[in-house]
Amino acid sequence: MSSNPPLAPDVLDAFDALASLPERVKGALLAQMQEQRFAVDDVVCREGEVGDRFFLVLDGCIRIERHRSQGGQAEVHRIRAGDYAGLTSIFAERPRSATLTAVEPTRCLMIERDALLALVDEHAELGKGLLSFLSRRFRLARSILADHSPDSSDKRAAIAVFDAKSYDRSSFERTFDERFRLHFLEARLNRHTASLALGFPVVCAFVNDSLDAPTIAALAEGGTRLIALRCAGFNNVDMEAAGTYGLTVVRVPAYSPHAVAEHALALLLTLNRRIHRAFNRVREGNFTLDRLVGFDLHGRTAGIVGVGKIGRCMATICSGLGMRVLGWDAYPDTAFAEAIGMRYVEREELFAQSDVISLHAPLMPETKHLINAEAIARMRRGVYLINTSRGGLIDSKALIEGLKNGHIGGAGLDVYEEEEGYFFEDHSSTVIHNDDLLRLISYPNVLITSHQAFLTEEALSNIATTTRDNILAFLSGEELVNQVRGS
Repeated sequence: MSSNPPLAPDVLDAFDALASLPERVKGALLAQMQEQRFAVDDVVCREGEVGDRFFLVLDGCIRIERHRSQGGQAEVHRIRAGDYAGLTSIFAERPRSATLTAVEPTRCLMIERDALLALVDEHAELGKGLLSFLSRRFRLARSILADHSPDSSDKRAAIAVFDAKSYDRSSFERTFDERFRLHFLEARLNRHTASLALGFPVVCAFVNDSLDAPTIAALAEGGTRLIALRCAGFNNVDMEAAGTYGLTVVRVPAYSPHAVAEHALALLLTLNRRIHRAFNRVREGNFTLDRLVGFDLHGRTAGIVGVGKIGRCMATICSGLGMRVLGWDAYPDTAFAEAIGMRYVEREELFAQSDVISLHAPLMPETKHLINAEAIARMRRGVYLINTSRGGLIDSKALIEGLKNGHIGGAGLDVYEEEEGYFFEDHSSTVIHNDDLLRLISYPNVLITSHQAFLTEEALSNIATTTRDNILAFLSGEELVNQVRGS
């Protein structure tokens, strides 16, 4: 039983190939779609059937099975809310390549092939979006075919490395030996790309991979048992879901605290002495010194928010520059403070007395937007704010307001709370749609780098070594000293 669904066009925003379509195109598509509901074990479509329908999964779960050459059916994937089914068959005019069966009550939107193709003819944006989506999926799928086979006799530990850049490949290939089979994927790990990890017992993820509950479920169903984070933070992992599905999570708690602290100092010095502006002036033949006046750091007060390994390095650097150093941390180390002449204070006092505030705290529910409008109001006028930790520590809109009214003298940011989709990627030829990021980039007293504070040879080597050791410990059943445990 089906009927035209009384749904608003924004229901299509959950589907990545459709979210950016104009509202008129979304409305036209929805007008041609019908809602279908499937009970557990209902067959949505069968392998070999004519591919005459395209499905969008609104909720529920569908199992995808393919016929094995040696007989029987093999489950290859499961799809959930926000996923598609049948698009390849629609455009390729070929039989269904798999059998789809509901494994829980499932609700879909369906459109017949002819109706969809008619809409594509009428609305070029729809065809472009769907074909672009298919192209990305084909490229990603093709990239793993050479290495991945369910019947492979290769006994090496297979690791799918997501969001892999050239420097990741170089450091991992130098560190991992013949016991491992590394497969590097440019794609970021999320609910739409988790199928690329099918058959890999270990996945290696980075800071902007999204390991939410649907991604965790898809990984578990594909045979993954270990998530090896090659970073310190784990706020991008749904730890409750990991526990539910029996996945172990390990991380790299420290790779080079000196690298991050030194980058924080570089941001501070560049901002204070206007190095970035002076560099651009000189390149244009302008050798004037107007509006390049900075201030001596010696004798000023530095506030270190989060005095862990990186925060200690930064506190030591600031002390070495002759600065008065204040620190705030949930677990004060008085011996360290005495050794460098730092004084632990409450956050409010740190905000009120510091000329420079450098953030080195982890991102947790209690530290999200630690720097907000109220906190900024407590700070000294003209304060310099440095963040090389996590973007979510700062409320971007409050920061922008503080910059606009002059309360904040400058901001050096290596992280941004909505950096996913921008940082680590080349957007030089595309439009940046994040208004807050564009505002921050436009300010002369804001310096933004693309999450590169960790990027030194020593740090990359330490990341690869610790990740390798974490994986070896898991595979051999040894104690996991770097395991992340749910709360």
